[in-house]
This record gives sequence, structure tokens and C-alpha cells, in this order.
Amino acid sequence: MGLWLLNNLNTAGLALVMVGGVVVLSLAACLVARRIFPQLTHGVTNDVSRTVLELFGAIYGIVLAFVIVTLWTELEQVQTVVTSEATDLAVISRNAHSFPDEVQKKLDLAVGGYIHSVVEDAWPLMREGKNSLSATSGKLEALYGVFQGYNPKSTSEQTFYNESVERLNDVTAQRRLRILAATQRLPALLQVLTYGGAVVVMLVTLLYGVENLKVQLLFVGTIALLVGLSLTLVLVLDYPFAGEVSVSPKPFMEGQLRKYWGS
Repeated sequence: MGLWLLNNLNTAGLALVMVGGVVVLSLAACLVARRIFPQLTHGVTNDVSRTVLELFGAIYGIVLAFVIVTLWTELEQVQTVVTSEATDLAVISRNAHSFPDEVQKKLDLAVGGYIHSVVEDAWPLMREGKNSLSATSGKLEALYGVFQGYNPKSTSEQTFYNESVERLNDVTAQRRLRILAATQRLPALLQVLTYGGAVVVMLVTLLYGVENLKVQLLFVGTIALLVGLSLTLVLVLDYPFAGEVSVSPKPFMEGQLRKYWGS
């Protein structure tokens, strides 16, 4: 459900749905609680609920901060991986000029085929959180095939050949990290703490009675707003290749690699 929302709504729309949903549900629960337990409006549980809310709020805040920082760090790492993969391909493309024309043409064709398969075939799969290993396997093998079928003739060619093969091995490693990042999610325990903790915090909030209905709705709505925004941020960061705030394939279309896109 969350992945569908990310891929079909912009960030503003997603925030509206997530935050609005949490706020509406919380306010509705508040009204129901006041009707079922009218004694709460007299503040009979306020001392206990205040203590519990402060305790739970502090613990949940720490957990939420840890989750958000972790996911943000992972998002930056994935962007670095994608940039490194594109940079290695750009170096291979540039080094191709040191080889005979026939080999250069084969390398250009292989590099172009690989980056097109990454952007056009693998990226849509990663956006859906799916494994895209097979989408680029053939093109990667074709790249290796060019190097395996060429024997450098001079010291200069050997130097650029060795560097290019090393860069290609790095491309393979970065590719695997990128694919894994697209399929990995927040661990189940942290998901329980994040989303379950939000439910607990909101339930405890309902136990804090206020005689004035408008004041209580404002109190509950404000906390629900903060919780909703936090959950929206967690959802956005948990899928690094989905939604507007995501890792972009632009590094495969810029600089030295731009020539493979006909512009």
C-alpha cells in the first residue's frame, strides 16, 4: 500500500493522505472515547496518563529519530553507490579511446547497452521494490565479453586495459549493492516499534482528559499531526527508488555517458 502511494502520489499528496488520515482517525477516536468514557473529561486519569505519555513519548521519539537518521543515511549511501557505478562506466567509456577502433566501437556499444538497460529496464523494477538482477545481467556479460576477447598490444593499452577491468569489477559490486538496496526494507522489529509505537502514543493521548472539547481536539490533533508527518517521512525514506524523494538515474545520463542518449 505504501509503495503504491509513493509511486502514484506526489510528496504533497502523500503527506496529505498520510497526515490527514492519522489526524482524522485520532480526532474520531477522541470523540468516541469521550462518549464511551465521559469520566475522562473530568481528568480522573490525567496524572497517570501524563506520566505515561511523557515516558512513552520520550522512548518513541528516540526510536523514531534513530529510524529516520538510519534511513536517511542509507538513502545517501545508495545515491553514492549509483554515482560510483556511473562514474566507473564513464571511466571505461573514456579509456576506450586508448584501444583500437574495433574494440572501441564494441566497448561503446556494450557500455551504451548496459546503461540503457539500467535506466529503462532495471529502474522501473527497483521503483516497485523488485529484484532487477536479471534486467542487466546480459548487458553486463557483454561488457565482460569485450575485455575477455581483447589482448592489449602495447604497454599503454595494457595500462588502460587493467584500469578498465578494475572499474568493471567495481561496476559489478556497485550494481549488486544497488539491487539489494531496492529490495531491502526497514527490519520488522523497527517497523513494529515505529508504527506500533505511533498507535500506543495516540491511545495514551486519548486518556488525557480535557473538559473543553475544542481544547482536547486541538491537543490530540497537534500530536497526531506530528506523528503523521514522522510516519510519512519514514515511509518516503524506506523506499530509496520510489516517489519524488528518491535516488535518481541521472548519473547514468550525464557527463561522459550523455553521448549514449543521443543528445
